[in-house]
Amino acid sequence: MATIASETVQDNQARLPEGWREEVDASVRWPVTAFIASGAFWLVIGSVLALIASFKFNHPEWLVEQGWLTFGRVRPAHLQTMIFGWISMAGFGVLTWLWARLLKTDMRLGWLQLVSVAVWNLAMVVGTIAILAGFSRSIEWVEFPLFVYVIIIGCIGIGAFPLFEMLRRRRVRHLYVSIWYIGAALLWGPFLLITFSLPIYEGVAHATANWWFAHNILGLWITPVGLAAAYYFIPKVIGRPIYSYHLSILGFWTLALFYNWAGVHHLVGGPAPQWAVTISIVFSVMMVIPVVVVALNHHMTAFGSLKAVLRSPTLRFIVFGAMSYTAVSLHGSFMSLRFWQELTHFTHHTIGHAHLGVYAFATMVMFGSIYYIMPRLMQWEWRSSGLINLHFWTTALGIGTYVVALTIAGVLQGLTLMDPGASFMESQFITEPWLYARSIGGTLMTVGHLVFGYLLYSIILKKGPQLDGPTYFAPVLRSETSSADSAA
Repeated sequence: MATIASETVQDNQARLPEGWREEVDASVRWPVTAFIASGAFWLVIGSVLALIASFKFNHPEWLVEQGWLTFGRVRPAHLQTMIFGWISMAGFGVLTWLWARLLKTDMRLGWLQLVSVAVWNLAMVVGTIAILAGFSRSIEWVEFPLFVYVIIIGCIGIGAFPLFEMLRRRRVRHLYVSIWYIGAALLWGPFLLITFSLPIYEGVAHATANWWFAHNILGLWITPVGLAAAYYFIPKVIGRPIYSYHLSILGFWTLALFYNWAGVHHLVGGPAPQWAVTISIVFSVMMVIPVVVVALNHHMTAFGSLKAVLRSPTLRFIVFGAMSYTAVSLHGSFMSLRFWQELTHFTHHTIGHAHLGVYAFATMVMFGSIYYIMPRLMQWEWRSSGLINLHFWTTALGIGTYVVALTIAGVLQGLTLMDPGASFMESQFITEPWLYARSIGGTLMTVGHLVFGYLLYSIILKKGPQLDGPTYFAPVLRSETSSADSAA
């Protein structure tokens, strides 16, 4: 497998001009920076909204005088800013850089992406204000007014146009698997938004389509970008080919085949047709195949490189994210089973599972990617490995505390709800200590986000002393890093 990958790299490196990396990075510098900086802004805004929502579980009477700060408005505003602000915009910046580097081609229409990011931010501002003002659509994961999604779809299309133009002019013959994932996400994401935005659903059909959309916006828009980044950066930083290129293709096609059918298992016991629920459960369990394939590929590539994982900010975040992808996906297959759905319906357990996917996997992978990309774009190093280390541990411990607390709270809550001798209020009181733990975890993550925002601000404005070499957590020998930037 390694021989095939090496031959592919040699083939793709042939007849490339000297200094092509600098040329490519210069062409995408400001569009990528704009997307990443915008994503970081919405990450901080979303974190503040999340803390307000979380503290309201501990003190329900807090901030109830103002309608725009009530839970019913703050929570959906948090969700939308995180999904369509942070992870989508930062992800678009990361996928643009990956696309250019893997195609080894400069971007000639970067101004279109600058237009895209400007209009996208405007749509986010209008949509967030609309939710806080009470104009939510009250449909989970799609609370923005409909016109906001129309604008976001247009922004994705405008931003994707320069990428497909680059594909036409590419300097390589072979397309690495990350290109497959990114290209698919650019097609699947807008398709999901367009399909669910059509005014053709009502009643049970609307609920079924809602969970189909909510599940797939994670699995077919956010997940492919995260996997593309992991497939690129793990072998890149370690300096060895991916464990198996054939397994990577198998993982891509099985994800495309199976994930689209998942999501409706959340309606177990509901009025949805049971044949649709059963099909969803079957394909959710079948997702074990791409998950195991991807896990084998990522973990076997990193196997034996513990020192690199401990020293490299990029690897530490991305390997954490890759491990979380394995965990959340296997957990998702298990929680689709009827007996577990019946227990965890309408509990905090589902919220913990969602954060394991969107945050522990996708967000941590984005952090790691950005720590690699920005020094190459700005030609400036991160000002402090200590602050990066603080960022990692606050977010890693924060999301760990958050997911464990809500998982336990959800199970206890479900058991109490299923007890005919227990009152509904008992099912709420039993979660109290775990909801405090949730707030602690959220506070830790928010501290990490503020640190990350400060580091990003510093590198964009080139604040602080310029370092002689890459920022690592510990000294690294030249022989350990000489191949880190030589792979395709």
